[in-house]
Order: sequence, then C-alpha cells, then structure tokens
Amino acid sequence: MTSIDKDFPVLVTGATGYVAGWIVKKLLEAGITVHAAVRNPNNKSKIAHLQKIADDTQTPIKFFTSDLLQEGSYTEAMQGCQLVYHTASPFTSNYKDAQKELIDPAVKGTANVLNQASQTPSVRRVVLTSSCAAIYSDNIDVAAAPNAVLTETVWNTTSNLQHNAYSYSKTLAEQEAWRIAKTQNQWDLVVVNPSFVLGPMLNPNETTSESFTLLKQMGDGTMRMGVPNLGMGVVDVRDLADVHFQAGFRPEASGRNISSGHNSSFLEMATILKKNFGKTHKISDKALPKWLLMLVGPWVNKSLTRQYIRNNVNIVWKADNSKSIRELGAHYRPLAETMVDSFQVLIDHKIL
Repeated sequence: MTSIDKDFPVLVTGATGYVAGWIVKKLLEAGITVHAAVRNPNNKSKIAHLQKIADDTQTPIKFFTSDLLQEGSYTEAMQGCQLVYHTASPFTSNYKDAQKELIDPAVKGTANVLNQASQTPSVRRVVLTSSCAAIYSDNIDVAAAPNAVLTETVWNTTSNLQHNAYSYSKTLAEQEAWRIAKTQNQWDLVVVNPSFVLGPMLNPNETTSESFTLLKQMGDGTMRMGVPNLGMGVVDVRDLADVHFQAGFRPEASGRNISSGHNSSFLEMATILKKNFGKTHKISDKALPKWLLMLVGPWVNKSLTRQYIRNNVNIVWKADNSKSIRELGAHYRPLAETMVDSFQVLIDHKIL
C-alpha cells in the first residue's frame, strides 16, 4: 500500500503525447504540479496546449529536456517527485528499422526512467503505460487464452521483430520494467495496459497519430469499398487518463491493469460513423471479404501482411476489464460517444 502525497510534483515522460496530454490535464486540474519531460521545451508549438491548461488552472508546470536513449536525461525532471508516469514510447507502423525505431526507444527508455527512479530517493511509485499489445499479438492469441478472454495474467509470446514489431516492443519494455522493479524495494510499479486509444486530442498537431490515421481512412474514402472485420478493443483517451490518475494515487493499485472500454471491431466503429456522418462523408459499413483483403491488403498498407490478415480478420477480440473497474474505479463511456467526438475533431481541424 503506497500513499502518494499530492503536494509533491509528478513527472510525466513524453508529456506532449496523445495519452500523456490528458494525464497532464488531469493532474493540473487536481492542483498537482507537473514536471513535463519532453524532447525540446523550446518548441513552443508542441507545448503550448499544456502551458495553456497550466495557466487556466493556475497550477505550475515545468518543462525538462529528455531523451529516451540518453542515460541520466531524466535526473533533473525527477527530483522531488514521489510519482512518475512513464508514457513515452514510439507508436507507429511507419518505420524502416524496427530494432532502432521501436525496440530500442521502448526498452532502453523504460530502463533509463526506472533506473533513475531507483536513484531518486523521493520516488515511491512508477506508473508505466504499457499496452494490450504486451498481452497479445494477434486475435488468434485471444482464442488461445483461458476461456478465450485476455486477462492480466496473459503475455504476448507470438510477436517478434518481423511480425507485429510494435507489439514486440511493448512486451519487451514491460518485461524490462517488471525485471527492474524486482531489483529494489524503494518504489512500486503499477502498469496500465490500454487497448486501441481513441477520443479527442488536446494538441491540434496530434492528428498525425496512428489512431487518427485509421479514422481518416474511414472518412476520406480510402475504405469506401468496405472495412476489414477486424476485432479489437477500444478505450477513450479521457477514460484512460482517469485510470492512470487512479493508478498513481490509489494506495491499493497494483500489478497490470487492462484498460479497455469495449470489445469491438473496425466494422462496429465504421457502422457508428456511418450512422452519424454518412450523409457528409464516404463511410462504408460493409465488411471486406477476407480473400480480397489477402489480395489487396499488402498493397494498401505494409502492416496489412497476409499473415496479419489471416491471424486477425473475422476473429473476435475479447478482454476482461473488470480489474480496472474494481481496483481503479474505471468508468468507460459509450463507444458511440468516443467515435463521434474523435471524428468531429478531424472535421473541426479540416482534416476531413
């Protein structure tokens, strides 16, 4: 049972990120001073939205230069903090070298932050943003899980550098976090494992993220012939920020925590969007046949390999989120609210 004093500053790594921004907002609104670790504090356009929240709430925010791959770069930012949120990790399907662009920043970055926590006497808890990708690699893994449901006891064992490298990076990073946590008894580790994150962004520049690429393709005609019936979990970024907040400040918080609002699919998401925006945008709610995806998928998106399509399309995704509800007080809003709010952001910023 670890009690965190809200009078101490809280460190958030990768503070300009999509999820991190909402965590920072939650902290500032609670009157908690934030130490925001970012690549370049001098890039005002990247930090302006966070500074505005701090100004509006009249709560201090301090920016610190940090680099996932540079040992010791979190030393200054962590000073005086009891609680550390480590959210910084690359999330992209557009890479040339998986080891260099995904694995190294995820694993070495996690090691750098957690080793620094062990060297900073004030730190009492680290909350790591992991992913459901550290629990499974493909939807066929769900079928192999106990009762065909993903839980916190399950680990991803089927991804590698060549197949689902992002999932591999999240798995290795979380495993490294647990390894380091067991080497000390100064701080405890709480892990949040979100599914696919959607919901409005705080930073207008954030519409380039993977989450919004998917929404854009659903609305700009790229998928007008149909969408893959790809099972997946979805969590609203606002609900996810609440889960992180509770993971930091609830004394009883512990272990891994699946944060996923809905067992859903591309098809269900597209159906919601068509119902709400179908009159103004070319949105399909028809499922593309799997055989057709096998033919055209690799041409449309390099991550849609035939192996990926075979292992994921037309296969149900199901996870148990009851631990986050029971132990972290999670509340998950309706999927339709998340989809509509997310899509509307793209319209408002004239991306669609």
